[in-house]
Amino acid sequence: MRWALVKVSLAVTAMVVVAFAVPLGLVIREMARDRAFSNAEREAAAVAPALSITTDRDQLERVVASAGSDAAMAVHIPASGEPADGTDGTDRTDGAGQRAADIGRQRATDEDIAAVREMGRASTTEVDGGSTLLQPVALSSGEIAVVEVYVPESEVTNGVATAWAVLAAVGAALIVGSVAVADRLGVRMVRPAQRLVEGAHQLGEGRLGSRVPVEGPNELRLAAVAFNSMADQVVQLLANERELAADLSHRLRTPLTVLRLNAASLGDGPAAEQTRSAVEQLEREVDTIIRTARDAKPQTAAAVPGAGCDAAEVVRERMGFWSALAEDEGRKWRVAGADRPVRIPVARADLAASLDALLGNVFRHTAEGTAFAVDLHNGEDAVIVLVSDAGAGIPDPEAAMARGRGSGSDGSTGLGLDIVRRMAESTGGDVRIGSSVLGGTEVRIWVQLDGRTAPERRGHRGAVRRRRQPRKTATINRPRSLP
Repeated sequence: MRWALVKVSLAVTAMVVVAFAVPLGLVIREMARDRAFSNAEREAAAVAPALSITTDRDQLERVVASAGSDAAMAVHIPASGEPADGTDGTDRTDGAGQRAADIGRQRATDEDIAAVREMGRASTTEVDGGSTLLQPVALSSGEIAVVEVYVPESEVTNGVATAWAVLAAVGAALIVGSVAVADRLGVRMVRPAQRLVEGAHQLGEGRLGSRVPVEGPNELRLAAVAFNSMADQVVQLLANERELAADLSHRLRTPLTVLRLNAASLGDGPAAEQTRSAVEQLEREVDTIIRTARDAKPQTAAAVPGAGCDAAEVVRERMGFWSALAEDEGRKWRVAGADRPVRIPVARADLAASLDALLGNVFRHTAEGTAFAVDLHNGEDAVIVLVSDAGAGIPDPEAAMARGRGSGSDGSTGLGLDIVRRMAESTGGDVRIGSSVLGGTEVRIWVQLDGRTAPERRGHRGAVRRRRQPRKTATINRPRSLP
């Protein structure tokens, strides 16, 4: 494209220069010729008054000398009719047999002079080294004299070569300038296109961070914006797919926890050992899937317009599942605030996955017999879900909230709390970790109801909330089991 623009500009500019320079050069040459013959006419006109008064040779020679160079001017005067002897070289007989007198050097032929005298109007004729102007002048006697003015070729072409050289230089400068401008325009158009192609190749090779600078003509700027938007969308889709794979894999840990607990109660024996070994291997495979799916940087999920669920109903449903396992392990549990409907802008499956992740952590990371509780508080602009236990607590809440910071020694993937954090942040809320009234860990999920953005946080994402909210109080229901 770049060289095509240069060639087109070169061809167009060359045609324009030729179309204007050639006629202009011819006009300049004609103007120089007209100027030279105009000067000759003025010189001839200066002699005409003297010829109309006298034909005396001496006086006319003085007039010719004062009007111009005697080498460039000649005056041809017809005589009165006496025969010419032709011996002195100054008198001669014209075609009518009359004596004629010449002043100055004659360059035109006798035929040209006779023709001008006969026609009675000025004429030019070519001679050696230039041209002559033959100007007829009427004498007092009624005869016609002819004034001859020699115009050398150098005077006719005076300044023409310089003007043509200037025109050629200007034309060449215009061509070079147009080629340079076309080349710069071509670079301005081609370079963004090349970067767009390079970005497409890089994106196709798997370098998802490849982006194209928005520059160049408006069309290429729009193309760059569209490419960057497409690349962002591809990255987000891939991240969402990885997140979905990780979330689905993490949800498998809930039934695996049940299998692990049931396998632990099988006692001794080859079948029991094989079952426990199979459950442990299955847990390792699930953890491998989770870690592999978490390679890409996750994206915060946005709340779906119109999506929502009854948090109280979801809490009752999930506690109905986990209460059976709690009774098997001798854990005391309680639920508070789930006796009335509480609508939140979160999908039912997301809230259920978050509760399963937190309760699964309780069963996985606390000893048998450790009590736990789930509290639901409904406020004007937010809903708070508290999951607390009586375990040993979390020594580093910031590290626990950071994705991928889970300790590998206990098999934790660090994804459970991140699932909870993303669910809360999708509504503009947040998650914080603290100490519970039971003596262990308390995870507070802040679900925003009015869609306002979450307050600014420092440190790792998902860290404890920095904006202190007044803690809402609620009556804790007595412990009870759900059917």
